[in-house]
Amino acid sequence: MWKYYALLSALFAGMTAVLAKIGIKGVPSNVATAVRTLVVLFVASGIIIATGEIRDIRSIGRRSLLFLVLSGIATGLSWIMYFKALELGPVSKVAPIDKLSVAVAIGLSVIFLNETVDWKTLVGAGLIIAGTIVLIR
Repeated sequence: MWKYYALLSALFAGMTAVLAKIGIKGVPSNVATAVRTLVVLFVASGIIIATGEIRDIRSIGRRSLLFLVLSGIATGLSWIMYFKALELGPVSKVAPIDKLSVAVAIGLSVIFLNETVDWKTLVGAGLIIAGTIVLIR
């Protein structure tokens, strides 16, 4: 089932780039990021309220909370940089560079999570890096 969610994530992420580029016209990138963040907050809050998961917030441990906050900071910085890049550059160049995050995530998962990667993962990450270089030149 996770593969379907991942594919939907890719679909929505691709839509995000195009919709954001249209929406950012004439809007400062930081303002656009704030609006997007408020929408995400509203949608995510609505989902946990509708599913009854709101009560699970109290069960978040300190360590989990720390890393969720750090993840939120990283997400916020990523979005701020992404919208600034979209403000200044074409989607066809910004989106591929942004997708280098896949190769970065693979590398960080090996370093910090001790995940093992097989040759297919290494080749795939290499192709992502090579493809990005080709697309942005």
